Formats: sequence, C-alpha cells, structure tokens
Amino acid sequence: MRRIARVSALLPFVLIWSAPGFAAAPAPVSQLVKAVDIPFEQFTLPNGLRVIVHTDRKAPVVAVSVWYHVGSKDEPASKTGFAHLFEHLMFNGSENANFDFFKPMQQVGATDMNGTTSFDRTNYFETVPTGALEQTLFLESDRMGHLLGGIDQQKLDVQRGVVQNEKRQGDNEPFGLVEYTINTTLFPAGHPYHHSTIGSMADLDNASLSDVKDWFRAKYGAGNAVLVLAGDIDVAKAKTLVTRYFGDIARGPSVARVNAPVPTLSAPVSKILKDAVPYTRLMRTWAVEGVNGKDTTNLDVALAVLGGLSSSRLDNALVRRDKSAVSVTAYVQPFESVGQVTVYADVKPGVDPLIVGKKLDAIIAEFLKNGPTADEVRRVVTRSVSGTIGGFESVGGFGGKAVALAEGLVYSGDPAEYKKELVELAAVTPASALAAARKWLSRPVFNLTIEAGERDTSDAAKAISGDLTGPVPATVPTPVPPIAAATLIKRETPAVGELAKLAFPKTERTVLANGIPVFFARRPSVPVVRVSVAFDAGYTADPQGGFGTQALMMNLLDEGTTTRSSTQIAEDSERLGANISAGGGVDRSSVGLYALTPNLGASLGLLADIVRNPAFDAKEVERLRGQQLAGLSAQLTDPQSIARYVMPGLIYGKDYPYGMPGGGVGTPVSLRKISRQSLVDFHRNWIRPDTAQIFVVGDTTLATLKPLLEQSFGTWKAPASPKPVKNFAAPIPAPTSKIYLIDRPQSPQSVIRGGLVLNANGKDDILALRQADDILGGAFLSRFNTDIRETKHWSYGVSSAISSSEQRLSYVINAPVQADKTGPALSALLDNTKEFLSSKGVTEEELDRTISGSIRELPGNFETSDAVLAAIQKNVWLNRPDDFYEKIADRYRSLTATQLDAAARASLDPGKLTFVVVGDAKIVRPQLDAVGIPVETLAPPPAK
Repeated sequence: MRRIARVSALLPFVLIWSAPGFAAAPAPVSQLVKAVDIPFEQFTLPNGLRVIVHTDRKAPVVAVSVWYHVGSKDEPASKTGFAHLFEHLMFNGSENANFDFFKPMQQVGATDMNGTTSFDRTNYFETVPTGALEQTLFLESDRMGHLLGGIDQQKLDVQRGVVQNEKRQGDNEPFGLVEYTINTTLFPAGHPYHHSTIGSMADLDNASLSDVKDWFRAKYGAGNAVLVLAGDIDVAKAKTLVTRYFGDIARGPSVARVNAPVPTLSAPVSKILKDAVPYTRLMRTWAVEGVNGKDTTNLDVALAVLGGLSSSRLDNALVRRDKSAVSVTAYVQPFESVGQVTVYADVKPGVDPLIVGKKLDAIIAEFLKNGPTADEVRRVVTRSVSGTIGGFESVGGFGGKAVALAEGLVYSGDPAEYKKELVELAAVTPASALAAARKWLSRPVFNLTIEAGERDTSDAAKAISGDLTGPVPATVPTPVPPIAAATLIKRETPAVGELAKLAFPKTERTVLANGIPVFFARRPSVPVVRVSVAFDAGYTADPQGGFGTQALMMNLLDEGTTTRSSTQIAEDSERLGANISAGGGVDRSSVGLYALTPNLGASLGLLADIVRNPAFDAKEVERLRGQQLAGLSAQLTDPQSIARYVMPGLIYGKDYPYGMPGGGVGTPVSLRKISRQSLVDFHRNWIRPDTAQIFVVGDTTLATLKPLLEQSFGTWKAPASPKPVKNFAAPIPAPTSKIYLIDRPQSPQSVIRGGLVLNANGKDDILALRQADDILGGAFLSRFNTDIRETKHWSYGVSSAISSSEQRLSYVINAPVQADKTGPALSALLDNTKEFLSSKGVTEEELDRTISGSIRELPGNFETSDAVLAAIQKNVWLNRPDDFYEKIADRYRSLTATQLDAAARASLDPGKLTFVVVGDAKIVRPQLDAVGIPVETLAPPPAK
C-alpha cells in the first residue's frame, strides 16, 4: 500500500477492465488488482535523462511531469529551505525564455500545473493540449539546461520574500507549529529529516545568488531527473521531441544519496505545545521505515484499521461510543528513506484530555495485543484499491498516472512499482499487519499535546520555527524592471501546433417512475461511476434563527438509518470500495457516491438507504452537534476562516439568505437550539423526490443504470405537503467602503478580504466580467498577484473571484499579507483596481493570454468524470444548453478588450468595497488608519 494509501490525494492510473455484471456481493480484491495497468515504455538519453511514456488517447492532452531526485533532506547545514526556494526560482525564466513560466503556460491552456518540493524530490508538472506539447518540452528543457543566465539578484529577492510569506501563511494557521516540533524531536540534529522542507527564516535570508546557482549546478543535471509523458503521445514521437529539446543538456555531477537511517528514541518523550487552537490535540508519533521498507505496506494497513477507516477502532471507541473526541486518525507517511506514523485524537471541548489520552493509549495497546480482524484488513485493502482506480483517471496533476510512474522510478527504480505494491497490499493478512504494528509501535513514542494558549516566543521556540512570532521585520521590495531580451539565444521557442476542440460527453436524460429527472454521461476510461443526488435546498433553506440546520441534517444522513447503524454504514461502504458523502452549498444539498462499476448496484442501494431513511437517532444528533460545534470553533481560530465567516453578513446583510454567518455552518447559539424534530422536519420538507435530481457520470450505460435507479430511488414517494420555496426578497444593503478589523494577536500575517455584491444573478451572462476578473485578480498573472506577490513579495498569493451562486453574485478579493505590509497592501489593491477600471484597462496582451488560455484549457478541464458531473450540474441549474461548453470557445473568441473593460467598469467599484482584516491589531491598526477608509474594530466571532 505504501505510496498508494499514504496520501489519499495521490491516488493515480488507467485500467484494463473486462465488463463485469452488477453483483450484489462486492467484487473480489484480486479481480480489482489484476485489472489495474498503466502500459508504458521507457528510454534513456545519452546524458542520463530517464524518460517514461504512457499512451492514453481519451482526451487530446499530455501530462508532462519532471522529477528531480533532490529535496530538503539533501540540504547541508545552514542551507535549509534551498530546495523549495529553488523550486520557486525555476518558474521565473531561463536563458532563452526569460519570462515567467506561467505566462506561456496560461496562454497554451495548461491545467494541473504546479511545482512541489518534499524531503526527497522536487517536481514540476503541467497537463497541456497535445498541440502545445512541443513548446512545453522546449520550456521545461530550457529551465533544466539553460537556467543560470536567467537568474539574477532581483528574482532571488522576490522569490525569497514569496517563500517567507508562504512560511508565515502556514505558520499562522492553527497547529501550524506542529511539524517543526515533530521533526526536531523524532529526528536528531544532523539527521536529513530533522528540519522542515520550507526551512528557517535565517537560512532563507542568508541565501546568496551564488548559493542558489551552485545548488542548480550540483543537483539539477539531466542525470538526476526523470521525465514522464502521459496521455495523447506515443513513444516514437516522444523520442523525437525529447531528444530534440533535452539531448544537449549536460548530465551533471553524480548526486550522492544522503545517509538517513531510521532513528529510535531512547525513551518516550512528552511535550506540550501551546497555540491558538480550537481544542486540545493528542498526538502519538514514531519514526519508521520509508517507501521501500519491507513492513511499510503491512504497517499502513494496520494503521488504517486503527484510525484510518471510517469504521476504525479509534472512531468507534472515542468518537462514536465514548464521544470524548471530535475526530481521530492514524496513518503512515512514508518518505524515501524513513517514514512517520501519526496517531491523534482531537479532544471534545469540555472533556479532560488526560482521560482521553489514557483511553487512546489503551486502544493502541489492545490493538497491538490482538491485532486486526480479517474483515477489517479486507475493508482497508478494498478501499485503497478502489481509491487508486479512481485516481488513475487523471494522466497528470498532483496524483495521476504520471505521478505513479515517476515516483516508482525515482524511489524504487521501477515505474511499475505501483503494481508490486498492489500485489503486496492484496496479500496482507491480520497476522502480517499485527507483526508490523508490534515491531514499530512498541518502540518509544513521542507524545505531543497541543493546547490553547499563547505561542512560545522564547529563543528556543524561534530556533525551531524560524522566528514565527513577534513583529515581522520591515522589508523594502526591490523594484523589478522589465526583463531584457535574452542575450544567449541558442534555441528558438516552437510555435503551438493545431489544437483539438473540446468533445464534451453527450448528456442523456431519463425520468424515473416517480418523476425524478436523471442526467447521465458515459465516461468508460476507468471502471468507476460517480453519482450525485441533488436537492433544491442548500443552507439558504435554513429557517431564520436555525442557522446550521441543513449542515447538521446532511452530516447525520450517513450516521445511521432505520436499518443500519453509523458503524454498519461505514463498514458496508468500505466492503464495496464506495465512498458516500453528504453536504450542502449555498443553493443545493447533495449526497454523492463514488462506486466501482462492478459494485454499482449494491452501492446505489446503500446510497438510497442513506438518503431516504435517516434515523436521526438522538444520541447521534448530540454527537454530530458536538462535532459541528468543534468544527465551527476550529474555523474561528483560523484567520482565513474568520474572514470568510464574517464577510457574507457584512455585504449581503443579515436578512438576505446569502448573508448568514459561516457559510452555512451556523453559530454556537443557533446550533445548540436545533432540535431533533427540526432535523426531521427539514429532511421531510426539503430532501424529497420532487426536489431531487440525479446526476451520473462514469463507466456504465443509461440502459444498465436506469433499472438500478428505479430499484433504489424510483419507488420513493413525495410527501403530501407542497414543495417549500426559498425567499430571496429581502433587500441587500447599499455597499459601503469600510474596513472591519478583527484582532488576532501573534499573527505574522494579516488576512485581507474585500467584498462587494454585484448587480447580477448566477443565470446572467457575465462571461466578459469573468474574463476581466481573470486579468485583475483571478489568475496567477493577474494585476493583483503580479504586484503584491511577484513585485513587492508581500504575500504568497493574492486572488479575486466571482461567486457561482444561483441568485445574487458577489465579488471577493483574498490577500494574506505579511503583517507589517497590511496597510500598504490594501492600498495597493485599491490602486490596482482604480487603474484597471480607468486609465489602464485590458491590454491586447492580457486579452490574448486570457482568451487563448480559456479556450485551450477546455479539454484538460474536463479530463475526469467528476469535472464532467459538476459541469452538467451547472448547465442544468443555470438553464444552459447541453452544448454550452462545446460552444463557449467561439464566445471567448468574440470578446474584445473594450467589452471586458465595459463589463468590469459596470460591475466593480473600489469605492464600494467592504474589507475585513484579521491580524495583530497593535501592528495593523496604525497602517489601516493611514489608508483613508473608515476603520471599525469587530470583536472576533464567538466560538463557544
């Protein structure tokens, strides 16, 4: 299981599948494992570059993934953070392409584009239209082999500031200091995994231009890299293109692998860490083997039984039965050389953490004595293989097929390592899982308790975290002049080739016997089906004074029906390899199903039971109420969440349905008042067949699907009462230019959030306005982000967005910035907006970039079945034609800069923006007073 189970987001591939029938019994794991296959070919250039090619013609896109076998564990003393800093620099231009890498990538329509750094590797990836592959390979090869002439001191200064703000942003969150404490405790000083990947502020400050250039020369040669091409490509074409663009790159020096043995604590260690956290977290951690360890898969299964399954030992004991914890988990995170086991419980507010800690340790001890059952092991294995199958629908991104192939070659020397892991996973037994757990978890443990309180500002704490607290030193940004044309022109950028049009799947329709409409699209690339049963409800259906009712009701659906307990529901879904999730947005409530095709019939039966027959057991109501209150408390200790929580009420007003606090989660007062009967009433009134629509995308046919839906949902009868109607008649207050400041002491960053209600509804045609916002704040190269991140380096990222609701839309700006630049950053946002709406409107270059990118990214945007399902839902809910996305390219092409300017000027007004700022008031207030907008201090929203 190793890499497959360690990170649920990295569930990767493509399958060879014989069409099975719909059996009531779950498909055997052995059948699922045998079906998984990613055919590939590989070759190596004379310079040592290893290349893997996987052909998948389902969409006219190719995933390009470049992995360098270097990460933060390769950093020498006093150079922490270098690998990650250099990852940022690789996006800032090379000798023959001396411009931001995002610029051509947006123009060619790249999707799933990013770069990441870990302890063990640095990777860069993008999925591009087939016609843009040659240009993409040129750009990737130029930064691999021709980078140094494109790096200068100004770029280093900018990206250093960006990375430091990325660090502040992470450290500013609740539990943001935990990683530092665990790394420095489990791994002794001098161990390659002792320091965090992002590094220390001091080391980042001291990074010189010669340092980073030496890092490139030593680590980034072709011989230390792997290139994966997955998608609409074959090996013959790949060899031609890769040889053309990468063949002249130097091999580079041989990279010695660091020695990183698995350490063992000499005795148990216990520490208490204080932080701005919503509840006490009890953690148990151990250092263990890495990805190639002989016990890693068995240990992974054992930890999933203990705390990874929905029906895990810890969930059943501490969350369901005892109700002393609001959440628990246990998992293995294997790295290349070592791994880390983490077990933790979030203590329910009001419960003694010491008592919970004793119970947690007793459950672990009992598990190490008796081990898992055969059924538990089988459920873990089925769930893991099922998730892997679904993840492999993507060719690239953070966890598609390209990732599986690259990771296998880099860490294990074999692109097909995923196959070996699946076989090993299927062979796990209760005895083998128990043996691995006993071997590794019987060693001395690190017990870490994180509890509410002021952060430690001692020199020792700063040494661990990198000076997280206290005033942030003022920085003066270095002006970045336009980059001159490259003087070392050796290579020419190839033109973008012919690009295929989007082929959006056909939407088929039918109606069940009881009138429920069904919308279906066939996507047979993997044996998976996704279902959404959606209702015209959402949190705008909450009764006045009963805020949070919809959220609590939806959370209770899979916590017990009239025939199944919450544990039985979890176990049944795990045996099927299914995932059922209930939730609600602003306008709709939905219950989603992810199912394996051979298990679709039984999975739909489980889904129908959850939707139609919830028990709303009084004990479960109280347990879930406690969890929702704890979740609300967690939101209200996080600065981003605080800003999101209060903004709707400030711009929509308290009477308009979109103005309720917390995005539907409710308030502490309203949640405590919700009765069991009000939940039953909400379900009866809103979750009913005459408000329902069923959306299905995946590997089946409508002819096969409809009888299954008739059996599960077609007999459902609507109540005699008329369908309820939501009321959007309440007036929205006139927009006001004002700053609301919420004090959050010890915040190294401030969160700035600006909002404005637009004079438009979701069904209105605002295509020109959305494209204009793409230029102002919606994309990486927007005016906001370019100014505040890339030029001033005051933030890790600034953005804006227009909501996607069905009624009145809103425009929101989000800008987390370093604390000492809060006022200037807010002023810069206003100045950028004023300029954009007046003298400096859309340029032809900006127009071409956003229009070209929006057209060319269409095939990549709809590569996966979940993306198709979401698009069909939007078409239905916003009264769009089925061919909306197939015709949108022509609509993009017709837009002009004048139209975009007119749309923005008619809708946006910087003089009417309302701002919320969450930050350390003693640092921030004087800056805000200088902005020239009225400032009012708001008390933090009550979390209890």
